[in-house]
Amino acid sequence: MNPKLTAVFIAVLAIIMFGRQFFHQVPAGHVGVATFFGEVQDFPYPEGPHFPVNPLFAWHDMDVREKSTKLPGIDVPTRDQLLTKIDLSIQYRLNGKKAPLIFRETGDESQVVAVHMIPKVRSLLRELGTNIDRAEDFFLEETRDRLAVGLQEGLSAYVGPRGIIIDTVLVRGINLPTVLAKAIEQKKEREQAGEREKAELERFRTEQQQQVAAARAKREAAEEDANTVKILADAKAYEIAAINRAVSKNPAYVQLQALEALKKIAEDPSAKIYFLDGSSPQPLPLLHMGDQQ
Repeated sequence: MNPKLTAVFIAVLAIIMFGRQFFHQVPAGHVGVATFFGEVQDFPYPEGPHFPVNPLFAWHDMDVREKSTKLPGIDVPTRDQLLTKIDLSIQYRLNGKKAPLIFRETGDESQVVAVHMIPKVRSLLRELGTNIDRAEDFFLEETRDRLAVGLQEGLSAYVGPRGIIIDTVLVRGINLPTVLAKAIEQKKEREQAGEREKAELERFRTEQQQQVAAARAKREAAEEDANTVKILADAKAYEIAAINRAVSKNPAYVQLQALEALKKIAEDPSAKIYFLDGSSPQPLPLLHMGDQQ
């Protein structure tokens, strides 16, 4: 065979068989870390294709996207010697520039979280809890804010040099000790009972005010009726007095009224008129009422 053709054939065959060893693609959101016979290379490889590379490199692609890890039920002691369980959420990401350092000193992402972040969170919570007087203070907004800020600052200062960037620390839940939770529940029940009694007292007071208003209205109505009766009585008395004065001055007024009454009686077919004394100047009944005695 022609030596040149043989060399070309061998080169093509080597590229076909070992070409992938000279090429590596780092996925999106990752950083490539290369090792050469176990020795970690000092510089990271950003996402995208890399060619040519040492075919003897071993590759470890590390995810540097933002993540969130939940830490439930961490015990936090306070000055009143009670333990409160705190549920946390920590949003973090790996520092791509320090990916070789992370891989060399700790390992992959799960090892970084288990070795550095979780133990430090527990330590910081215990330390911050010693500055809180009572367990029920965790329900105060300022206490929760101070706890979250203290955790984020202390955690960032500790894990930042180790290649972890802390974005946010969130306090998701607070579970007070059983004794304290029962005491708070009983206190809440007493407050609710007090509110119910206050509402009942207010209702009773309102009813009493309504009854007083109704009684006042009745009294005012009765006084108005009494005033009306008095006015009518005064008017009737005045009328009677006026009639008496008229009769005393004019006796014939009574006889005239008697005559009018007799005329009304005479209009009734069933009425009968009896003459008292034919020789009397006033033989008809009632006509003598105006006579002077």
